[in-house]
Amino acid sequence: MDTPLPKLRALETFSVDQIRCALAGHAPRIIRPTAKHAAVAAVLHETASGTEVLFIERAEHPGDPWSGHMAFPGGRVDPGDATPQHAAERETREEVGIELASAERLGRLDDVEGAPPGFDSLVVSAFVYHLERRVTPTLNYEVRDALWVPMATLLDSSRHVPFFWPREQREMHYPGILVGQPERHVVWGLTYRFVELFFTALGRPIR
Repeated sequence: MDTPLPKLRALETFSVDQIRCALAGHAPRIIRPTAKHAAVAAVLHETASGTEVLFIERAEHPGDPWSGHMAFPGGRVDPGDATPQHAAERETREEVGIELASAERLGRLDDVEGAPPGFDSLVVSAFVYHLERRVTPTLNYEVRDALWVPMATLLDSSRHVPFFWPREQREMHYPGILVGQPERHVVWGLTYRFVELFFTALGRPIR
């Protein structure tokens, strides 16, 4: 059973209007990509109780450096993608069945460069979208689960936990945010970094 997510005060979330205004004034840092470039989509939907963000849990695949991770929908930029934004939209459509071409693009976050230990570094670009209505994701084979997470949950310090990796060895830990089941639904790594950048752009750093 999923761990219930706490409901926080309205002041601890942001409306889509506030996010739109903040990102309109944000000049993202663009990293010139090398051979490896990926793009992701932070998909938002506004409810009566606050704004939610879509996260996916990647399926377990041997040899996949992102196997089992919590992430935004997205993936590699293919030669057929006109831009990283098109790659983010294509991957979101393929992974969760959500069409972003007609959605409102609110802005772009700073590019991030990195990779799991033992893998070549890559540049990841993140684009923020607003959906007028909440949709139920249709998952493909790359995705195990999808969660709409209140922004208030991401700001809740009681949800900020250490995440150990590799999980079996528990030698190193990284900052994480628990958004569902303990040990399983923890946002960490590059996705955590994008969450940091998102809230920093909104003027509300998470740490």
